[in-house]
Amino acid sequence: MEKKLGQATRDAYGKALVELGKENPHVIVMDADLSKSTKTEFFGREFPERFIDIGIQEANLVGIASGLASCGKIPFISSFACFLMCKGYEQLRVGVAFPNLNVKVVTSHSGISVGEDGASQQSVEDLALAATLPNFVVISPSDEFATRALVKQAASHVGPVYIRTGRPKAPVVYGPKQEFKIGKGIQLRSGKDITLVATGLLVFEALDAADILKSKGIDASVIDIHTIKPIDTELLIAEARKTRCFVVAEEHLVWGGLGSAVAQTLAQSCPSTIEFVGMNDSYAESGSPDSLLEKYGFTSKNLVLAAQKALSHKSK
Repeated sequence: MEKKLGQATRDAYGKALVELGKENPHVIVMDADLSKSTKTEFFGREFPERFIDIGIQEANLVGIASGLASCGKIPFISSFACFLMCKGYEQLRVGVAFPNLNVKVVTSHSGISVGEDGASQQSVEDLALAATLPNFVVISPSDEFATRALVKQAASHVGPVYIRTGRPKAPVVYGPKQEFKIGKGIQLRSGKDITLVATGLLVFEALDAADILKSKGIDASVIDIHTIKPIDTELLIAEARKTRCFVVAEEHLVWGGLGSAVAQTLAQSCPSTIEFVGMNDSYAESGSPDSLLEKYGFTSKNLVLAAQKALSHKSK
């Protein structure tokens, strides 16, 4: 499948914030000294009176946001995924999740595609951390169009939301007219042999893998699960009844993220053969994004190998 690079999802987030700022005066944006990287600076330039950079104090960032939310504002807070989710977790738990406040947490520099910044700034556990917080919606968009649409939906959703965005330019998967709905996956291909379920940057790789599998006589479905929590149980069960064979791919640890959510869903309703593409109990190293994605197995060829393995188990 031909790869056409679009905007980074962090850029799409920044632009969506500006649109939200024009539409809703209750939207407040805050950052922890990384607005140039998270792209909240776009909002800050347009609406300086509604933008707060509080400095390098992620826990305090969450605390201020919870206070604003309790007063009827809609705070969007941002930093790198590893900083905000790890340093602010206790405050997210007690100050946002427990009282079910209307705080939107949107992080950048997720996954290992951060690249040269190294393991200290590559978040491979953020989706798991967010998913364990009661009341939180957890979203991982694949491209600029998905990001802009889902950020706007997050603003309308009443309750806490976590959205992960990335640093590199993302391959274009959708067009501007594609409709998105929180909690509803999107079926990009329909096949009878195996189902490839992916999120974030791995959605494009799943589409490419489906093309490769087709050349080998294997008919693969492709599903974009942009909302990991609540997951689209109905779509997954429908696919399981058809193929009973899955590959789940995510730029995240294989524990606690999309793979765990899919496995739990299918185990309860329609047990199926599943293989997982993700980080296997390790952190990555410093390197270019492409070289890291290649080394740690986040490419279409790895999805093809996983599909072939899953199908071999299915046939036994």
